[in-house]
Amino acid sequence: MLSKSKIIVYTDGACSGNPGPGGFAAILLYKERKKIISGFEEITTNNRMELKAVIEALKAIKNKNIPIVIYTDSSYVQKGLTQWIENWKKRNWKKVKNIELWKELDALVRKFKNLEIKHIKGHSGDKYNELADSIARREIRKNYSV
Repeated sequence: MLSKSKIIVYTDGACSGNPGPGGFAAILLYKERKKIISGFEEITTNNRMELKAVIEALKAIKNKNIPIVIYTDSSYVQKGLTQWIENWKKRNWKKVKNIELWKELDALVRKFKNLEIKHIKGHSGDKYNELADSIARREIRKNYSV
């Protein structure tokens, strides 16, 4: 699903144990280009990796004016950005887990003119969601040895 009019982003996070070693991945699609961003943390949680995938994807996008659609299989990330974040800010971020990542993501999101975040069902056969999952899991295998 390469797009000529907007950047399409697929993100995923994975964790072996929760907490445990984790990986994240983001796939950015625009025109005829595909960029893959991935990373690893030795001790983390699945939710942190899901957030990190979106954060790193947004950091990689230079043009803040182009429309962006982010697909995530994380209800936590999707609902956090579309339903919960305004109340978190009104309550001064009280009792919010992963507060530093949410604050970073909030600051990044506000830089973009036209950004949508959509939930996609995980492991449902979507080509790029499956690829992001595979890359995130590969980061764990590549970087973590028992």
